[in-house]
Amino acid sequence: MIDTIATPVTTFTKETYLYWYELMLLLRRFEEKAGQLYGQQKIRGFCHLYIGQEAVAAGITTATRKTDPIITAYRDHGLAMAKGISANACMAELYAKATGCAKGKGGSMHFFSKENYFFGGHGIVGAQIPLGAGIAFAEKYRNSGNVCIAMFGDGAARQGALHETFNMAMLWKLPVVFICENNYYAMGTSVSRSSNVADIYKLGLAYDMPSKAVDGMTCESVHEAVYEAAELARNNGGPSFLEIRTYRYRGHSMSDPAKYRTKEEVEHYKEIDPLLVTQRQLLEMKYATEAELEALEEKVKVIVTESVDFAEKSPYPDNEELYRDVYLQPDYPFIHH
Repeated sequence: MIDTIATPVTTFTKETYLYWYELMLLLRRFEEKAGQLYGQQKIRGFCHLYIGQEAVAAGITTATRKTDPIITAYRDHGLAMAKGISANACMAELYAKATGCAKGKGGSMHFFSKENYFFGGHGIVGAQIPLGAGIAFAEKYRNSGNVCIAMFGDGAARQGALHETFNMAMLWKLPVVFICENNYYAMGTSVSRSSNVADIYKLGLAYDMPSKAVDGMTCESVHEAVYEAAELARNNGGPSFLEIRTYRYRGHSMSDPAKYRTKEEVEHYKEIDPLLVTQRQLLEMKYATEAELEALEEKVKVIVTESVDFAEKSPYPDNEELYRDVYLQPDYPFIHH
């Protein structure tokens, strides 16, 4: 992986395309393996796969700085790895092992890494929206120059907390980019069935927030929109709202058979699979040969296989871990061991 520095919109180099492809390939193969392991009951609890939405993570990563914090909902594996959490630490967390990115205490929905500026997947729908604004407030207060990327799904766009947060964020000109990853189905309910406003980006317009819809199936369009919004925020221009229109090929979670969608609809979106589109671009632009792409596939396969091995061999947290990281004060009187 190349070191990601926020690059201007016009400079999509060979390195950028190769970076996007390798990252999306890793996310895809990791998630496919996670789905398989879930079926074998190696991974328990909830598990929400990111398959189909990889271009969103890839475009955001090249459009932002390493130090820009990201906070998201519970479909978080892909974004966590895009921010730099290792496949080992992610897989171990899915296995609830002590070597996981949240010490095995968070599981699929609660990845976290302070050193990678990844402030979590959140299980309460929409709860991360005000938290994202809070992180942005802290960045503004410290004058850090960082911009918070606060992400949520189309279902969370219906939460009241969004409106309160949009209002405060605009009032205080917080350095935050709100991103709705609109995959069209909040669990099993289509956007058109849950709201009179199908164009979710329009919710931001009530607050005079710069808002627009973005094609989430190509890395280029995601990068350009996020870069523009992040630079506006970085230069004290305040928040933006991007409705990034994407698609998940699997169900809402592993327990969802996804019978609310037609086969034709899913097949249509698979024809514009960002992974395959980027693969074709690499070959057409002669940025990579078939052999080089096969080598990348092999490289990623090794990383994913090693992550499973790492998770399998890692220990579970000890019972004492239950009492750690609850209170900052080490001798807090109401925790009895």
